[in-house]
Amino acid sequence: MLIDSSDKIIIADTSCFIAFDNIGRFDILKEICPNIVTTPEVAAEYKEPLPEWVQIIKVKDIGKIKSINALFGLGEASIIALALETANPLVILDDKRARQFAQNIGLAFTGIVGLLRLGFKQGLITEIDSVIAGLRKINFRLPSNIEELIKG
Repeated sequence: MLIDSSDKIIIADTSCFIAFDNIGRFDILKEICPNIVTTPEVAAEYKEPLPEWVQIIKVKDIGKIKSINALFGLGEASIIALALETANPLVILDDKRARQFAQNIGLAFTGIVGLLRLGFKQGLITEIDSVIAGLRKINFRLPSNIEELIKG
């Protein structure tokens, strides 16, 4: 199912920034998600300055981060906590356990594959094969049927 992100507040985890940075394609992320937000915790995990178009928002209830952090890394915990404080969020998560947790608490989520599919379907990515090759080169975990998932 293709997620319509146009009316959502998109909240990204560290792996999203690392993957697009490592393949040199932040331009794709900006095209797909021009109004992306993240947390100071994710920005710290990323360890490099984030692009200026990424908005950093603090979670109001730090206790939420602490309780969720018992289950996942600090980046995942902080974006899930921020999503719980945000109207109509779409969380970008690639960690399987974090995605299951998000699903269990009713959060809309996608991952890098979902973002690529959205970008391809919207015509924002025309050279998807080179993007997939770049992700494989950096050993990003991709499903074996990635081309079918994105183009199908």
